[in-house]
Amino acid sequence: MDIFDDLLKFTVIDIIDVVLVAALLYYVYKLVKGTVAINIFIGIVIVYLIYLVTETLQMKMLSRILGGFMSVGIIALIVVFQQEIRKFLLMVGSTNFSKRGKFFRQFKFLQTETENETDVDIIISACNKMSASKTGALIVIEHNNNLDFLTTTGDAMNITVTQPIIESIFFKNSPLHDGAIIIANNIVKATRVILPVNNDKNLPSRFGLRHRAAVGITEKTDALAIAVSEETGQIAYFKDGEFVMFDDTDELIELIKKDLT
Repeated sequence: MDIFDDLLKFTVIDIIDVVLVAALLYYVYKLVKGTVAINIFIGIVIVYLIYLVTETLQMKMLSRILGGFMSVGIIALIVVFQQEIRKFLLMVGSTNFSKRGKFFRQFKFLQTETENETDVDIIISACNKMSASKTGALIVIEHNNNLDFLTTTGDAMNITVTQPIIESIFFKNSPLHDGAIIIANNIVKATRVILPVNNDKNLPSRFGLRHRAAVGITEKTDALAIAVSEETGQIAYFKDGEFVMFDDTDELIELIKKDLT
């Protein structure tokens, strides 16, 4: 009967509270999904559940040890999940309300339909041409995080994405070919952009400056990056600070379209 009494006392505020907590947990899961951090996150949850069990069973010695661990858990979380926390705070701080209309558009599961204006086919077609001629390129596709803070490092643009435009930008004798370009909603927002470079010594030696820049921007934001090697002509795709494997360009197109939704 106590349970039914509690249910009767369930107010609209309680419902909103539950929904917001569920939304927060879902987004945290989306941030760490597919990364090494998901295993650490699961480990922390398991330790916390064990702590609750030891507290309930009054296992004083073990509960004190786990309690000490949990008391400094917030510091450990900040250290372990610094990249994910950075991405979350960047998403909140760089939300462009005039462009997106509502903050809750960031939460994909609340959307009934997702609009993706970026023509991925054209971008990859241009990458194929540059790959054949071994023309180096670095293309960053804006997702939810607004990348306006990076446009000041290069030249602001407002050009509709076409294959000839992309190829001409990265043409070896073009004054715009150095650095990266940022694409948002099928518009080239900026060229010659300087990106944060990842200096991790564990990265494969085949990764040059372009690839390290692609890793750097995708681990600090939710942007997607495509790099074309000037030495080998190989096309590389990066997401969440990691190199994404694909069999052919058709699969790459599908991966990017899926990641943009």
